[in-house]
Amino acid sequence: MERQGRDQRIFEELIGFLDRKKTLTTSLGQLVVEIGKFFLGKPYVVGTLETKGAERFVMKLREFDCFTFVENVVALAWCLKSQEESFEGFRRLLRKIRYRNGHLQGYASRLHYFSDWIYDNQTKGIVRNVTAEIGGRPSGKAINFMTTHPDLYPPLRNETNLRRMKSVERKISRRPLYSIPKKFLRTLEDRIVDGDVIAITTNREGLDVQHVGFTVRVKNRIRLLHASSAEGRVVLSRQTLCRYLMQSRTRSGIMVARIV
Repeated sequence: MERQGRDQRIFEELIGFLDRKKTLTTSLGQLVVEIGKFFLGKPYVVGTLETKGAERFVMKLREFDCFTFVENVVALAWCLKSQEESFEGFRRLLRKIRYRNGHLQGYASRLHYFSDWIYDNQTKGIVRNVTAEIGGRPSGKAINFMTTHPDLYPPLRNETNLRRMKSVERKISRRPLYSIPKKFLRTLEDRIVDGDVIAITTNREGLDVQHVGFTVRVKNRIRLLHASSAEGRVVLSRQTLCRYLMQSRTRSGIMVARIV
């Protein structure tokens, strides 16, 4: 309860911060950017949702991994733009965003793969996958990284969880998947707007996305606002998104989702 109280105080500080900046009346994309910047410097912590025992809902505004940073900011922006300024309303929406069909029904009901997160939250009307319409290309692949590396995910030692995750992976693998290869990003950059969710796709076998963040345009070039493992905190990258992608062979391109 004490930790929840700390998170509620952060939520209230955010409301005050945005109110002073008159940000609540701006565009949704700009609201996303301002909320993300409010958390600059917050610690990056790996595995923020992992708990002992059965899956349970975890909420933290004190620290993030890249995935939880994105879903918290999306939930906050959605709540505030719809004039739902209560902490409990935010908690309910975050839970809805995090779990398949909005229901917590064990470990496999959490949206572990980010392409699955986009798909499910598009169904809920939270985001829209705009990758194909802004120039993305088909890039389907078999998704099975979690169940082929169960040693990295302790809950998958449970046979029921493992079986359910294999079923989830089969469904994801059957869906059409689009991405923008990194070599084409520069020519399509003007179709991406501030506050878009950027998912960094990967050429690692069995995995769809390796990192996520938000777009911020600086001097007409896109940069990434994200919880960075390399820097250990939430940052606005110093280099452009194009350069960021080129720095690693495993970063193959991007998917783009726009908050509705």
